[in-house]
Amino acid sequence: MIRIYLKKNEDRRIRSGHPWVFSNEISRIEGTPDPGAACELFDVAGGLLGIGYHNPSSLIAVRLLTGQQESINTVEFFEQRIAAALAHRRNLYPQLDSYRVVYGESDHLPGLVVDKYGDYLSIQLLSAGMDRRRGLILDALQRLFSPKGIIARNDVAVRGMEGLSEGVELLAGEIPQKISMQENGLTFEVDLWQGQKTGGFLDQKENHRLLKHIAKGKEVLDGFCYSGSWACHAGLFGARSVLGLDISAKAVTLAAQNAARNGLTDRVRFEECDVFDRLRSLKLEGRSFGVVVLDPPAFVKSRKTIAEATKGYITINRRALELLEPGGYLITCSCSYHMGREPFREMLVTASRQAKREIRLVTTCSQAPDHPVLLSFPESEYLKCVVLQAV
Repeated sequence: MIRIYLKKNEDRRIRSGHPWVFSNEISRIEGTPDPGAACELFDVAGGLLGIGYHNPSSLIAVRLLTGQQESINTVEFFEQRIAAALAHRRNLYPQLDSYRVVYGESDHLPGLVVDKYGDYLSIQLLSAGMDRRRGLILDALQRLFSPKGIIARNDVAVRGMEGLSEGVELLAGEIPQKISMQENGLTFEVDLWQGQKTGGFLDQKENHRLLKHIAKGKEVLDGFCYSGSWACHAGLFGARSVLGLDISAKAVTLAAQNAARNGLTDRVRFEECDVFDRLRSLKLEGRSFGVVVLDPPAFVKSRKTIAEATKGYITINRRALELLEPGGYLITCSCSYHMGREPFREMLVTASRQAKREIRLVTTCSQAPDHPVLLSFPESEYLKCVVLQAV
């Protein structure tokens, strides 16, 4: 097994529980570097810090899986880890059939995502170490779930940073073109082959219920609606009317189908448009709404783009606030890890000032608990969901 030694004082973050070692923190390597190979990690004095896997081609050179002397190259290791993650989700959602089973580092399986959609599994192997162990992972998943099908949604740019190819691959069984999932009494269509992320969004299911007490009898606007989950929840919770906006014709079609599937077409409709432009034109039309929802795709892809992305966040939030009726609510989100909580809040202050609206914070939420945050690994917290009221 490869032996990797850290430079002096570079073990402090690792000892606090952070599972990543960066290439510039390494003093020396004993053995032949091989992408994804198992390795032992030592401090400068030769004390064992843990077992993980190494990728000489990646900035994140080592990802730790365990602090003990144990093999990470067995089916039993992955079966035990995934079983523990599954037990947590079943405690959270005893009656739900769709949720995230494995959330990478937060479940001590860095580089692995496993989402359950009923009888089907959609996974992502985001690192060379996990890709190298796909056979072990598949065997463990078969033992635990006996799924009808397993698909790999490896069409993500982060794999390129690991020296891996991107693509979608059927790994086991069959995957229908469309399946359905349940959420808060609603049914949504999911496309595991071409849908966003692993097929659908599972991280907002708790936050959707925020509409329950504020949408009733209101006109609701849902910006960046994608599959219509926010819009359909607003309709479910008694909104008088709901308008969903998205630039993607495919998303608008899917959203409309989901509204029809749930019997909401009498009050929920969708438009294909540029959301930035439509927010402006709605103001020019003199429209106002009791609730506006903004759940855009990640604007911030890296630290280098924070400044430019912040301008985009300010623009959409300013225009949304301008559309709120007195006492109305804005639910605004960011799924960009690089846009931290405080910068996001400061951005909202700027947006409210530009909109000439006084706002107050009602509540702040994060991702659903099947996407748990490892406190020693702040990178595991990415979703911000803020509810504001125009006063």
